[in-house]
Amino acid sequence: MTGTRMSEDGAPALPDPAAVDPAVLATLLARHGWVRRGGPTARYGRWTPPGDSDPGTSVLVPAGGGFDDAVELLGDAVTALSRSHTPSARSILLALTVPGDEIQWRREQPGVPGAVTWEGEERLHEAARAMLSAAAKAARTRAAYFGARLDGWAGDFVQRALVVGPAAAGGLTAYTPAPEGRAAVTTLVRALEAMRDAVDYRRVSGGLEAFENAVQSGVSRELVEAVQQLVRGATAAQVSVAWSAAVGTPGGFGDRRIALEFSPGDLPALEEAAELLERIEPAVTVTVVGVVVRLKRGGPTGPGSVRLRVLSGAEVAEVKVRLDDRAYRLAAEAHLAGVPVRVGGRLERRGGFRKLGRPHGLELVRLEDAERERLLKTLGEGAPD
Repeated sequence: MTGTRMSEDGAPALPDPAAVDPAVLATLLARHGWVRRGGPTARYGRWTPPGDSDPGTSVLVPAGGGFDDAVELLGDAVTALSRSHTPSARSILLALTVPGDEIQWRREQPGVPGAVTWEGEERLHEAARAMLSAAAKAARTRAAYFGARLDGWAGDFVQRALVVGPAAAGGLTAYTPAPEGRAAVTTLVRALEAMRDAVDYRRVSGGLEAFENAVQSGVSRELVEAVQQLVRGATAAQVSVAWSAAVGTPGGFGDRRIALEFSPGDLPALEEAAELLERIEPAVTVTVVGVVVRLKRGGPTGPGSVRLRVLSGAEVAEVKVRLDDRAYRLAAEAHLAGVPVRVGGRLERRGGFRKLGRPHGLELVRLEDAERERLLKTLGEGAPD
């Protein structure tokens, strides 16, 4: 996940008033409990913070952007929010600065209230990344266990999420692109709801079948492990989602912040579920086209192992294949010639779907010279440093 743009003093840069939609600002103020007080409805509304948290603060929001003083009023509103001591003011500014769906993770830790250990902070970031990755994969296709499958797809999504830093001790907030990234976020919400129900069902009935059914809602071993990471070492944990005010609420969801809570008491059920979900995911029959990037065997003859960088046929970056003597020699020939091979087999869940079992039918894939040059260039660019 990447960070958002900061001002010189280290605070998030303020939004450009000319780019602020008054309707979006009003929606965000209402979402965070600000109260609209009087003012001509057709021209502007004055908003004050909830309760008595910051009695000296109010913002004037025009009813639309067509008034001569709209940009000036919005500039005053942005400035007032930046100076407000109300915690929600910062969240409103962030939502204006970084448009997208807002996801927030929180961990309550034992010890001094408001204090966070280094380990707790790292665990929070790791859990958030893992959760976004699992949601992106499940938005593409459902599986009880993904392993290395769709790692590239999920990695691209996580990189497009913008982290704005902890909103408070023990919290982390990120914005995902909307609407283009919304499928992953709606999948995350549905999956966490199904997981919450499955954990509760396990506690009441002793059965794990609800986790199997929850796979169709987006639950996977990876998502279960992300929640475990979030909860372990904490007294409580929460994942909340607020939809982008600029894009609007997706169908089937209400215009409210969604919050799902988990606790250390959920860990036994989650551990059982993680084992179950990996166990029930079957091997996948595939025909892979890939480039031989590594060869290894114990002597000049006999079977050996090769590693293929996958070009097509499986949603993993590389697979390892154990070949007999004849197939190994053909793979070595392909490696020297710089041409891909095609081979069938079963992508096995052990090792995260990185191994091709029962290989058969290995053959060279002949390329035109231009295609071969493009392939070699691609391989050079994709090689690790």
